[in-house]
Amino acid sequence: MHHRSALVWAAVLGGTGVILGAFGAHALKDTLEASGHREVWETASKYQLLHAAALLGFAGWLRSAPTPPTGPAQWAPSLWVAGTLLFSGSLYALSFWGPRWLGPVTPLGGACLIAGWVAAALSARRA
Repeated sequence: MHHRSALVWAAVLGGTGVILGAFGAHALKDTLEASGHREVWETASKYQLLHAAALLGFAGWLRSAPTPPTGPAQWAPSLWVAGTLLFSGSLYALSFWGPRWLGPVTPLGGACLIAGWVAAALSARRA
């Protein structure tokens, strides 16, 4: 992923993370508390914002690289984006709509997030 794409995704995930976090804390607060899903929503928002910040930092690192990213450096941001969409997205959906078939999607998203961190570590080691 090019540094500009990582920056765009960081902005999109960061902005929507703030919106969804505020939405859950205010507009959906009573609904989420009644269903027992407030913490699930908060976890989704927290992980989304954390990985938006990670993407922002990684985009800066990619921009400063003398050559275009290859190998793990190319995969880390993509894995974080996919992982955030799968992990946080499935948690938002589970806490709001509750479709049970989304349950297995959450660990898949978590695995992508972990793989993204491994790829980031490998990238730093190779740099």
